[in-house]
Amino acid sequence: MVGRIIKAISSFYYIEDKNRIIECKARGNFRQTGVSPVVGDFAEFSLVDESHGVIEKIKERKNCLSRPLIANIDKILIVSSYSCPAPDTLIIDRLTAVSEYYNIEPIIVFNKCDTGDFEIFEKIYRNSGYKTFTVSATENIGIEELKQEIGDSVCAFAGNSGVGKSSLINALAGLKLETSEVSRKLGRGRHTTRHTVLYKTERGGYIADTPGFSSFESKNSEYDFKIHLAECFPEFRKYLGSCRFVNCTHTCEKECAVLEALNEGKIEKTRHKSYLSFFEELKDLKEWQKQ
Repeated sequence: MVGRIIKAISSFYYIEDKNRIIECKARGNFRQTGVSPVVGDFAEFSLVDESHGVIEKIKERKNCLSRPLIANIDKILIVSSYSCPAPDTLIIDRLTAVSEYYNIEPIIVFNKCDTGDFEIFEKIYRNSGYKTFTVSATENIGIEELKQEIGDSVCAFAGNSGVGKSSLINALAGLKLETSEVSRKLGRGRHTTRHTVLYKTERGGYIADTPGFSSFESKNSEYDFKIHLAECFPEFRKYLGSCRFVNCTHTCEKECAVLEALNEGKIEKTRHKSYLSFFEELKDLKEWQKQ
């Protein structure tokens, strides 16, 4: 039998099998292979009784993140709010770049539109080729359009704590997850999610509620990310290969097609600024550090 793991707590895994949930343990040989079941996995399992089973094998994954620990994600909804905390383009751009690297579609969501104007940020990300939604979970603005975007896909949420991820999940999936007020002193919310859980939507998709995070990681090497960094900015792609120098870093070189596009206003300045920041972080990584 095969089902999707929708929740994991300690050493127990909860698999959705048609219209029932099977509580499973994993066989001991998973420790020897180094592959442990995670939320989002498709797992082969055998039944012990009507509601309990044993996981025998994990199906091949399309992707797997280590923070949050989740597999087989189709889309990442990158959420920002107008204030407390305000949109941080560096955080958004880091999340979009890593999403691109792992072939997960990033969707930009500006929540709490009833508290301010997101026009400047909308322009940046729409000009950069991203689907962008401006919504209010509490006022039910733009929620139907976002439901249509999610459709039958598996989605996770990313963004600073306090931007309203739990409120959005409640609105999108018809749930009543715990939410918390934003701290006036710190300008951010408290984490209200302790375990990663997949919730099924009315359109047959899944929404992942994960412990609050503003970045996410995979077990793959950062060296590979460094090599493909420019490709992780979709607005750069049509200019790559047109630079004068084959090994152009798109930071300061003469006759760089990316820099020329930047100067002509075809690439947003904040996006290239984020690229430069990531390049500086990664530039000293060597191939021998590749896992």
